[in-house]
Amino acid sequence: MYFIIFDLEFNQGYDFKKTGKPVSNPKCPFEIVEIGAVKLNESLEAVECFHSLIKPKIYKRLHPFVKDMTKISNEDLSHAPSFSEVYKNFLKFIDSEYDVFCVWGTVDLKELYRNALYHRLHKKRLPQRYIDIQSIAASHLNNPNGSSIGLRNAVEMLNIPLDNEFHNALFDATYTAEIFKRLYSKDIKPETYNYSTLSAAKKSVQPKTKKRLDKRSLFLQFEKMFNRKLSSEEKEMIKLAYKMGQTNQFMIEDNKKST
Repeated sequence: MYFIIFDLEFNQGYDFKKTGKPVSNPKCPFEIVEIGAVKLNESLEAVECFHSLIKPKIYKRLHPFVKDMTKISNEDLSHAPSFSEVYKNFLKFIDSEYDVFCVWGTVDLKELYRNALYHRLHKKRLPQRYIDIQSIAASHLNNPNGSSIGLRNAVEMLNIPLDNEFHNALFDATYTAEIFKRLYSKDIKPETYNYSTLSAAKKSVQPKTKKRLDKRSLFLQFEKMFNRKLSSEEKEMIKLAYKMGQTNQFMIEDNKKST
């Protein structure tokens, strides 16, 4: 059994020609463009690493924010292998479905599976057991109950050397592995991630079902993007912006003629 500490970098749609607003494919709103992973044995020794960029298929150009944050270029991605090829190699890197995934928040688990679903790839070999290292770090570092902690903050608080930049999938996975080594104990028990809920959501057609905003996942995604904890004021602003957007009161007609 191995611990597979992995990290993802995502891209999302962006209207480069018209509004400059996000343009998402609902089946895969976040497309993976980089996977990085570190494999630890049961003695918490690093035995192997995995890293690859991925050529995008859904959103062909990098969102400006993602480009600035990750320092990845469109040229870098144009020469990268496809998601299908990288995913198959990642499955080979994983020793077996009985390994334990270790992640900085569960967002990466969700997006890995959702991207695999979109590309219609075999999913059964993905480990179901996982450890949320971000949650463990928040508890260990005495974050208020229910709040998360950014990767950089945890690294600095644990005096881990800042040898590399953040928002590189392999470097972030390496930092996460170092945090895991420092905080791991036999009392930490892996949980089981239910991938089937995403499959069910994809197959189910229930337009009348009432939906609510998953604030926790939304905040976690922002914290992953900005690599820090959100303040209470920032969370309130995000919730307010979401509600204001739903009213459509700021939508305007685009009278520009395409040329």
